[in-house]
Amino acid sequence: MELFFGLVTGVLFGFLLQRGQVLRYDKQLGALRLKDMTIVKFMLSHIMVAMVGLYLLNDLGLVKLSIKSTVLGANILGGLIFGLGWGLVGYCPGTSVGAVGEGRFDALWGIAGMLVGAAVFARAYDGLLGTVYTWGDYGKITLPSLLGISHWLVIVVLLAAFAGILRLLERKGL
Repeated sequence: MELFFGLVTGVLFGFLLQRGQVLRYDKQLGALRLKDMTIVKFMLSHIMVAMVGLYLLNDLGLVKLSIKSTVLGANILGGLIFGLGWGLVGYCPGTSVGAVGEGRFDALWGIAGMLVGAAVFARAYDGLLGTVYTWGDYGKITLPSLLGISHWLVIVVLLAAFAGILRLLERKGL
């Protein structure tokens, strides 16, 4: 049943990516050049919905959150590699799959990069455990646990901040 729900949510997310026009190369390039914030607005909107939904489901006992360790070395290195690939190809892994589905075969480079990156990571993982995965390991922390306050208070503040950012981007025509 979990796989079925994963498939349904994946198809729904892909549909929303397509309808939001974030699979388009010009939108990807515009985001990288900070000239078109369509992707930023799309992702902020989805983060807002997911944040409320996941914590509500968690509070109702329908899901259990699995908090991962905050490791600065791994996050920074992974972010740099991801950003470099996105900048070189013009697609991130998820949007490259969707773009190929729309017939944009230049996005196959993104899929190839994703597969090569996964293979290199799998091969290097054991070596990374003793190095990169130890740099700045803060354990399983969250903003609410760090601040010692209710997660709903953090969510409300983030929702207000994200809504403000979305409104600002709309006013600027980005």
